[in-house]
Amino acid sequence: MSTRSGAGAPALGRVPVTLIVPSVIGLLLLLLPLGGLLVRAPWGTFLERLGKPEILDALRLSLVTSTIATAVCLVLGVPLAWVLARTEFRGRSVVRALVNVPLVLPPVVGGVALLMVFGRHGVLGRWLDEAFGVTIPFTTVAVVLAQSFVALPFLVMSVEGALRTADRRYDEVAATLGAHRLVTFWRITLPLAAPGIAAGAALAWARALGEFGATITFAGSVPGVTRTMPLQIYGAMQSDADTALMLSVILLAISVAVLVALRSSWTGRAWAGQA
Repeated sequence: MSTRSGAGAPALGRVPVTLIVPSVIGLLLLLLPLGGLLVRAPWGTFLERLGKPEILDALRLSLVTSTIATAVCLVLGVPLAWVLARTEFRGRSVVRALVNVPLVLPPVVGGVALLMVFGRHGVLGRWLDEAFGVTIPFTTVAVVLAQSFVALPFLVMSVEGALRTADRRYDEVAATLGAHRLVTFWRITLPLAAPGIAAGAALAWARALGEFGATITFAGSVPGVTRTMPLQIYGAMQSDADTALMLSVILLAISVAVLVALRSSWTGRAWAGQA
């Protein structure tokens, strides 16, 4: 008689030690640095350090720019994800690959690329400077652009996946009833993909909040203007390690909160189905 466990799934026997050992080592590799961060954090002076003007400025700037960058990703990324998921055209796989390039591109290279486009001598930056006197690098706008550049693929991938799994029969029924494709997009497609859009927005926001390489290369580190939390941490490590630890704990807490929220949204239906 075979032993069964869970919801009718057959038991696979004892887990081999050769798999357990590297699994535990891998888990420790992830958890020990985070644990060390929490142990060494200056909890006794946490609130005092948090109240410093430069810290509050960096926190405010990070929250504002990452939120704006997420809005930019939503406006641009949702239509792009729909095009990739619901239309057929030559070169779609190439477009999808290009959208995902920032995921594997070193962030500092992304900053250099943005500088070559939007810098004062860049492809578009030169024209903006000569025609309108607009200079983007080393401004808050540059921070938003850098964050949007690295965060957009996260939203596009999440929304495209949600659109691919959504039942397309609703769209087809709406089309047979004479609904315009844009109306179908707003009234049917988007509501069906709402969980994926929310998850993608949360991931994009968290990625934008933690962006460092592209930001420091393209926007610099000007207090109150472009110095976000990651840049503040980098600067604090040179002179005030306790402040850097405190800021790192804040970003860690935000990251964990985002992951907890996403876990609930992704697995809520599965739990409900098992209840």
